[in-house]
Amino acid sequence: MSKKLLLTGVVLAALAPVGAFAQTNAEGGAAAGAATGAVGGAIVGGPVGAAIGGVTGAIVGGIVGDQQPKFRQYVVTQGVPSYTYSEEVRVGTVLPSSGVTYYEVPAEFGVKGYRYTVVNNTPVLVEPSTHRVVQIIR
Repeated sequence: MSKKLLLTGVVLAALAPVGAFAQTNAEGGAAAGAATGAVGGAIVGGPVGAAIGGVTGAIVGGIVGDQQPKFRQYVVTQGVPSYTYSEEVRVGTVLPSSGVTYYEVPAEFGVKGYRYTVVNNTPVLVEPSTHRVVQIIR
C-alpha cells in the first residue's frame, strides 16, 4: 500500500504545474480543469479515477479570466478581514472550521456551492463542507 501511496504522490506532484496552469488560464476554466483532473485521475485510479478526477477538475475551474480581478475588487470593497495562516496557502489546503468566516459568492461570478474568505490577504474559494481551498484568486 505504501508503494501505491508513493506513486500517487509522485503523479500528483508531476501534475501540479499543469493543474495550476488550468486554474489560471483565462480560456481554460472548468473545461481545462476537467481535462486535467481526468488525466490525473486516470493515471492514479484508472477509468473510475478519470471520472472522479474530471468532476473534481471541473470544480476547480472556479472564477476565470477577467472575472478574477473583478472578484478580487469585490472582496476588497466588502472589507473582509484576512485570516492569518502560518503556512503557504495552496489549492487543497484545508482551513479551520472555526476562527475563519466564510462568505457567499455573489451570483454574478457564476460559482455555485462555494464560499470565499481571505487568507494572508489573498481571496480564496473554499468548498464549504470540508473548508478545502479550491481556488486562489490572484
